[in-house]
Amino acid sequence: MNALAHMTVGLTNSYPDQDMGVINYKDKDGGAHMASKFPYIILRADNSNKIRTLRNGLIEKRIPFASFTSAMTVGSWEEQVAASESTPEAELEYYGICMLGERSDLDELTKKFSLWI
Repeated sequence: MNALAHMTVGLTNSYPDQDMGVINYKDKDGGAHMASKFPYIILRADNSNKIRTLRNGLIEKRIPFASFTSAMTVGSWEEQVAASESTPEAELEYYGICMLGERSDLDELTKKFSLWI
């Protein structure tokens, strides 16, 4: 859940000119309840390399995404940035990836993943 929260913030902040589907589910009293109008489909990958392959496909198709790696779990955020900067991409262990795109494009890239239950 922590990784999902970090990736969601990263995704919405990285693409300010794209509609990320954030809307206000205002209640009868006028209270604001900001959330996504899009469903979250949470899938399971067998390993980090499958997430890496998905990431590469997203880059190729120019689909917005944010990812979360093992380097982002050590110490303070400053230490996490340093760990990320000193680790080649091929050596990163991916814990998750969050994306937003057309269902047909995403289905094509994620068809080998199973539903997280």
